[in-house]
Amino acid sequence: MKEEKVELIRMIVDFWHRTMMHYAMWFAEVQHQFGREKALAVMKEAQKRSYSIQMKRLGKVLGFEMEEDIPAPMLKMDKETLTNLRKAVAANWLANDGVWFQSVEFSRGMNDAKRCNDSAWAQFSPFEAWSIKRLLDLPEKPGLEGLKKALNHRLYAYINEQSFEEESENSFVFKMNDCRVQSARKRKGLDDYPCKSGGLVEYTTFAEAIDARIKTECIGCPPDPHPEEWFCAWRFSLKEK
Repeated sequence: MKEEKVELIRMIVDFWHRTMMHYAMWFAEVQHQFGREKALAVMKEAQKRSYSIQMKRLGKVLGFEMEEDIPAPMLKMDKETLTNLRKAVAANWLANDGVWFQSVEFSRGMNDAKRCNDSAWAQFSPFEAWSIKRLLDLPEKPGLEGLKKALNHRLYAYINEQSFEEESENSFVFKMNDCRVQSARKRKGLDDYPCKSGGLVEYTTFAEAIDARIKTECIGCPPDPHPEEWFCAWRFSLKEK
């Protein structure tokens, strides 16, 4: 009996994984056919409808109700539990990123892993910016203040330590003071992971997706030397025409 239940549970988990992958493949193909902007517009509608259908069906089976678009049991959780859950989900995202990187590295080598990593960031970073703009209801061109708000709502913001340094009315510096990945390497006595190529893609495309007028400059990012108080630093500027 237990073996049958284990097999059933594993199949259910696999179904969730298949659903996630099929969803991602749909977006990738729509983007390929029509471009990112139109694909995001299609996904906005698809995500809203899909979420509603799936949560109602799961609620019937698992015995929970929805209050508007929120699972009622989550509304009964205390704030500390929800905060810890948010951090755990963000940490799982980073772990997933690392697992993919290492899986490619161990089978294809570091160069291929970095190439795939940078290409993946070119897709994910503007998507995350789009998601955050929706979450915060930011205007099309929110400027530097909008970018600051968005940087504080990235997945990274809930597992790393970051800070802002004002430069002028047209620029600010963003610093990653504690990076979960780099700090773990430091504790193991390893050199910094050379993430500059990925960072250039990540931060540039994120800023441009928040506001196309914003320019990104790397102040320092491994393998560049850096002070103890930060691992990487980036300057964002906006000049009105």
